[in-house]
Amino acid sequence: MKILSRKGRTLIIALLMLAVVVILGLVFNSSEDEEGYLTAEVLKGNIENSITAVGIIQPSSFVDVGAQLSGQLKRLYYKVGDKVKSGTLLAEIDATVYAAKVDELTASLDNLKAQLKMREAQLYLNEQKNERNKIMFNKSLISQEEMQVSETDYKTASAQVDAIKAQIQEAEGSLKTAKANLAYTKILAPVSGEIVSISVTEGQTLNANQQTPVILRIANMDTMTVWAQVSEADVQRLKDGQEAYFTTLGSSNRWYGKLKQILPTPLVVNGVILYNALFDVPNQKGDLKIQMTAQVFFVIEKAENVLFIPKSALQYSKNTFQNKSQGNQSGQTKTNSSNKTLVYVLNNNGTVQEKEIVTGISNSIYVDVTSGLTEGEKVITGKNTQADQQSSSGLGNNKGKKQ
Repeated sequence: MKILSRKGRTLIIALLMLAVVVILGLVFNSSEDEEGYLTAEVLKGNIENSITAVGIIQPSSFVDVGAQLSGQLKRLYYKVGDKVKSGTLLAEIDATVYAAKVDELTASLDNLKAQLKMREAQLYLNEQKNERNKIMFNKSLISQEEMQVSETDYKTASAQVDAIKAQIQEAEGSLKTAKANLAYTKILAPVSGEIVSISVTEGQTLNANQQTPVILRIANMDTMTVWAQVSEADVQRLKDGQEAYFTTLGSSNRWYGKLKQILPTPLVVNGVILYNALFDVPNQKGDLKIQMTAQVFFVIEKAENVLFIPKSALQYSKNTFQNKSQGNQSGQTKTNSSNKTLVYVLNNNGTVQEKEIVTGISNSIYVDVTSGLTEGEKVITGKNTQADQQSSSGLGNNKGKKQ
């Protein structure tokens, strides 16, 4: 048996490697029409075009409950998180001074009423005396001077009665004020709701001389308001009554509402102009909390139970058609309507078919297809560039990938 020379062995190895490359090429390589495409299936479902924004959740309404009087906070009956009804006693201020004032003015009023009785009695006496003097003066039994003195005494007594009555009226007003201040030592809930913050502690001295000290805040947590910050580029597309919904961090639940107001004064954040768009959502279960971050969606238009495809399928069709139309003097496509366009469909037998479709609403990712396609068809969204590179080197699989 002859031993092959070194040159012969090298030639045999080279032929074997060439055979392997040819076999791999025959196994893995296929036509461009059949493989090497990125595709997406025509799906059926809901599609919407919406404006996104980030918002903060706040109570729909709240009231800061303050003290109208100065004094020491004697009792605080509730804590944060407690729910209260309108008229509920929330806290008490030390009423010692205010109760004493009511007692003092009550006694003063009683004294004035006693003086009034005495003045009225004196007035009655002077009135009777003056009537007798008139009779006697007409009979020339008394002098004119005595008659004048009698009339003066009567008028003076009448004026004194009027003065006492005025003092009583003033005292009654002061007493009413003192009683109101005494009532103000009991802090009552002005509205029903949930206590969301408390600013003071028991024993603290409140000073209401310069500004009303806030004791606590009551909020309506049954309905929450979303404050969404919308850019100036999008705010003109919003209208009152527009559907809106949002999600919160850590939850996939959606809360729905209707846009009720766009505040006219903008916010400037890092040079960006933003407008607050507000809408209410129910919160009977209490899942929504104050200052939660909301990912907000304002629905511009939507369609339900429709066919849709990725917008990348339209872009691929556009690019392909532009390449085909190079050298065409007219440079015109087959479509003549703004909502008509062409897409390429990869059939089950591997052939590529050009189809004209009519599109509806769209968003940044998908477009609604109103006619021209059926559910389950595969539209071409691009070329598998990685497979092309592998195919050109004779290695790898050139089969298209689904998007």
